[in-house]
Amino acid sequence: MAEERVQRRLAAILAANVVGYSRLMEQDETGTLTRLKSLRSEVFDPTTKRFDGRIFKNTGDGALVEFGSAVDAVQCAVEIQRALALRNADLPEDKRITLRIGISLGDVIVEGDDLFGNGVNIAARMESLAEPGAICVSGNVHEHIVNALDVTFEDLGEQAVKNLDRPVRSYRVNLEPAAADPEIEQPDTPPSLPDKPSIAVLPFENMSGDPEQEYFSDGITEDIITGLSRIRWFFVIARNSSFTYKGQSADVRRVAEELGVRYVLEGSVRKVGNQVRITAQLIDGVTGNHVWAERYDRNLEDIFAVQDEITQTVVGAIEPELSRAEQSRARLKPPDNLDAWDCHLHGLSHVWRFNKADNQKARRFFERAVEHDSEFCAAYAGLAYAHEQAYGLGVSDAPEQSLEAAAMAARQAISLDERDAFACWAMGGVPYMRRDYNAAIEWLRRSISLNPSFAPSYGWLGAALISLGRIEDGIKNLVTAERLSPKDPLLWSIYMFRSAAHWDAREWEQAEAWSSRSVATPNASLWAHCAHTAMLGHLGRLDEAQRASEEILRLKPDFSLAFLMRTPPYSEQHAMVLKEGLEKTGWQG
Repeated sequence: MAEERVQRRLAAILAANVVGYSRLMEQDETGTLTRLKSLRSEVFDPTTKRFDGRIFKNTGDGALVEFGSAVDAVQCAVEIQRALALRNADLPEDKRITLRIGISLGDVIVEGDDLFGNGVNIAARMESLAEPGAICVSGNVHEHIVNALDVTFEDLGEQAVKNLDRPVRSYRVNLEPAAADPEIEQPDTPPSLPDKPSIAVLPFENMSGDPEQEYFSDGITEDIITGLSRIRWFFVIARNSSFTYKGQSADVRRVAEELGVRYVLEGSVRKVGNQVRITAQLIDGVTGNHVWAERYDRNLEDIFAVQDEITQTVVGAIEPELSRAEQSRARLKPPDNLDAWDCHLHGLSHVWRFNKADNQKARRFFERAVEHDSEFCAAYAGLAYAHEQAYGLGVSDAPEQSLEAAAMAARQAISLDERDAFACWAMGGVPYMRRDYNAAIEWLRRSISLNPSFAPSYGWLGAALISLGRIEDGIKNLVTAERLSPKDPLLWSIYMFRSAAHWDAREWEQAEAWSSRSVATPNASLWAHCAHTAMLGHLGRLDEAQRASEEILRLKPDFSLAFLMRTPPYSEQHAMVLKEGLEKTGWQG
């Protein structure tokens, strides 16, 4: 009997695999399966069908697809990755489904509906070479499609493949559209700067001398890009564009001009043994001036925890630094030339000074900003906070109206962008001022979930928890707030509530030490001086308390104990602690 002939055919094979599938399942099995099912039904399956692909194997975390054309296979992969990037853009990191995709072209063995052979093996190897969200193809795929699609390629060199004696040439697909033909005359005008702070994060340089550490430096870069993208008032250049400068000694001004951004973040990673040093510097790409620089030394006991910590810290530090730089730039503009963004920046520069005159100016600037642009979420959030501050500092002529105005502005900000961390923070300020700390905590935690590097939300969350007597949790959040933004204009309040953490236990020495740090901080408000004076009273240091009282009267000449008791930021219990301390210094009424 004649031996049955093995059936073969030439095919382009696409191998796709979910990045970090086991971790995602461990964190949220039901949610991960739901999102994966949605990805398949809404993106993967219909896109492969549109390019005449046949899914011949589905695994829990991946799929193998056969195409009759290498062009169709790569075009399908490009559309899938671009669609996933858009779907993931507004999702938190732990909710994203990201794919690696590899494609090969070769002879395959047919057994029923299944396929085997080197064509499948090489596709799987290409997939393992791909970075999260990327595509790698074999050399023969590259030869077939190099001039057929609007994409470019990066040569990865020869790669070893299991069960093959010879290496396979490999290429990474750049998902950005291909550059135009250089022989065709192109306009010389670079992209114009966006109407909000714009930043590109260049790939952090691996200074370790170990190619195996390349993934860590790239991971830091990608995570920082993702973190900055969560800050809704930033314009952040996508990873694929930033990484075109990888391995280049690029001039920052040229990069800024080519990408159409004002700011560029660059850095390096150096690993020695179990220690890693990461440096980062933020540069104004227009002037070339350094805006901010920092160095971080960490122990690599848990490399992923270190990566998360560095990302959170860098992103948290950049936001206030960029805000300060933008405010300085806006102040140089003539008053009649201010647009919505400039007015917003002026409002921020005044609102952080915590006095009546600046609060009034801040409100006027935020109001001008929303007059210029009625859909400017951040300006409404700023206006909400300015009204909350007017209420809390007692500088409003109509306190209840100010609080209602704050609520209206915060609701408008949320209606415009419910995923804006600043808007959620401002929304949390309304119940906080009403001493409804549990309601405030809900909004503040929502803000943090949207932007885990937003320091003000950690600060208010810590204050709310301490006001509820949850001291340990409160201090943890205050520590995080300071670590994320060590020069924050709200730093005085962080120290003030570190002081408050000791009041219930009557630990006056520790409380006074923190209140002393609070009043020594720039922009310290009325309430910081009130707390410090009261702590001196509890300690019996009456001469010092008398001098401290003068600062209270300078900031609010009509200050009274009755005002203290009815006005946040303190809970009624903590207000009573302050009242008792002030009474010991001679305050009455």
